[in-house]
Amino acid sequence: MKLARTLTAALAGLTLAGPVPAQEPEVTLRFQHFVSPASANPTHFMQPWAEAIETQSNGRIRVEIYPFMQLGGAAPDQYDLIRDGVIDGGWVIPGYQPGRFPEAEALELPFMTTKSAEEASRAAWAFTQDWLMDDFADVHLIAVHMHGRGLVHLQGPPIETLSDFDGLRLRGPSRAATLLLERLGATPVGMPVPAFPEALSRGVVDGGVITWEQAPSLRLDELVESHTDVAGDRSLYNLYFLWAMNRAVYEGLAPDLRAVIDANSGLMASAWAGRAHDIGDAEGRLAMEESGNTIAEMSPELTAEIVALGDAVIADWIAEVTARGLDGAALVAAARAAVDAETGSAPGPYTD
Repeated sequence: MKLARTLTAALAGLTLAGPVPAQEPEVTLRFQHFVSPASANPTHFMQPWAEAIETQSNGRIRVEIYPFMQLGGAAPDQYDLIRDGVIDGGWVIPGYQPGRFPEAEALELPFMTTKSAEEASRAAWAFTQDWLMDDFADVHLIAVHMHGRGLVHLQGPPIETLSDFDGLRLRGPSRAATLLLERLGATPVGMPVPAFPEALSRGVVDGGVITWEQAPSLRLDELVESHTDVAGDRSLYNLYFLWAMNRAVYEGLAPDLRAVIDANSGLMASAWAGRAHDIGDAEGRLAMEESGNTIAEMSPELTAEIVALGDAVIADWIAEVTARGLDGAALVAAARAAVDAETGSAPGPYTD
C-alpha cells in the first residue's frame, strides 16, 4: 500500500507539472524565398520538403521557411546570402544576376523547354550535373528546377500579330527573356517577381511574361486583362532555379542528418519542385478563367514567326558566350538533348 501511495503521488506530481516537453531539435535551418507563401512552389514543394526533413530526422532537424525575404536582402542577393552563411538555405534565380552564370542561361533560351515544369526540371538536373556543378561549387545544391510555361500577360487585348508587341513595355525575368522581348519589338524591363504588381499598377509596364502559377498571388486577375500563350508544346521562355544551402552548414551536419538531406535531394527533389509549378499552373489558369480575363493562344503561324526570332536570339547567344571562352554550341546542344530525353516522361509520385 505504501508503494502504491508513493507511485500515485509521483504520477499526480507529473500531471500537475504538465506534459513532458518535446525534445528540442539539434539543428534549425533557416531557408528564405521571395514570393508569397501561398504560391505554388512554397505550397507544393518547399513546405512539404521541410516537413519531410523534419519527419525523417525524427525532429532532430527543424526547417523554418521565411517568405518575402524576411531575413533580409533582395531577391537577386539570394545566392550570396546562402554562400556567405547569412541564411542557411533558400531559393535562387541565377538569372537575377545577369552574366554571372552564363552557362545556366542555355536552359532559359526561347522554346528550349517543354511546357511541363516537371519534365523541364528533370532535364535541368541532368544538364546541371554535366555542365554546372563547378559554377555552383560554393553552395550545396539540393535541387534545381524550371517553372512551367511562360506566357504574356497584358493590360490590353491578347497578342494576335507580331506587330502587337511593338512599343509594349514588358517585364522580363532574365537576360534570355529580355533578349527575346527586344527581338519581338517590345521594350523589356528587367525586374524580379515581387516588383511586378507595383510596376503594373503604376503604369511602369504594360504587362510582362510570367507563369500561370504566379498570377493569383500577383493579383493579375485585377491588374491585367489578357493572357496569351504560344501554340505547341514548347514554352516561350523559362527560368532556372536553385534550392540550395550553405555548404559549411551542410557539411557540419552529423552524417545521418546529411543522409536525410541527401535522401530529399537530386533528381527526385528537382522533379518534385517542377511538379509544384505544374500544379500551380493549373490552379493559376483556373483562377484567371474564373475572373473573366481573356485567355488566348497564338496561332501556329505567329508562333512560328516567334520561334524564328527565338532562333536568332539563340544564335547571338552562342556567339556571345563563345567569345567569352565557353562552348556555346555544345551548351545549347546539351540542353536540347537533356530536354528531349525527358519529353513525355511519366509524372513522379509527388504529393503536396
